[in-house]
Amino acid sequence: MVQKAKILLVDDRPENLLALEAILSALDQTLVRASSGEEALKALLTDDFAVILLDVQMPGMDGFETAAHIKRRERTRDIPIIFLTAINHGPHHTFRGYAAGAVDYISKPFDPWVLRAKVSVFVELYMKNCQLKEQAELLRLQLAGAGEVKEPVGLLAELSARLAAVEEQAEALSKQLDDESADAAAVATAAHLERKLTGLRRALDALEPGSGGGSPLPSPN
Repeated sequence: MVQKAKILLVDDRPENLLALEAILSALDQTLVRASSGEEALKALLTDDFAVILLDVQMPGMDGFETAAHIKRRERTRDIPIIFLTAINHGPHHTFRGYAAGAVDYISKPFDPWVLRAKVSVFVELYMKNCQLKEQAELLRLQLAGAGEVKEPVGLLAELSARLAAVEEQAEALSKQLDDESADAAAVATAAHLERKLTGLRRALDALEPGSGGGSPLPSPN
């Protein structure tokens, strides 16, 4: 299940927060209230947010100062901020909002449909970014897992190659003993060696990935 994004609503007036919640409830995301800049900064210490709707005029720490603190923190500097203001002092005031790090600057009264559309864009970007991070982490874990498997697989291949060389030598020795009509003790020793090598080969094959085996290696005695 995809986790909902969190949207931070910052305004010192409860009626404004209630209005924002009514407008944005259709997005079906988690809406978090903050009635001051200080409260907003506290919320940002523990939670991740897709976007911040920040009122400009607030007693104490205003929106510009709050945004400056947000942008100074490494954890929160990339969170998009939409400034909301009931006043309009012209281009200079708007420029100050963008200079403080806002991605958008909306004057009240605003069109609810426009505000909801703007916020939905940032929520979608946030969700896509979260998905990319999850996929990157999953890929990293898969690669790490492949690295863990690669070492024993390489070791098994090396052991198999060495065993094959010994098997060839043992086979050649057995043929040589047969041709030279060697004594019974030598033939018995060669036969015993071949049996041990056969047991080692079965055990090694059982350890190969996908074999479903896992038989222990036979005792050398």
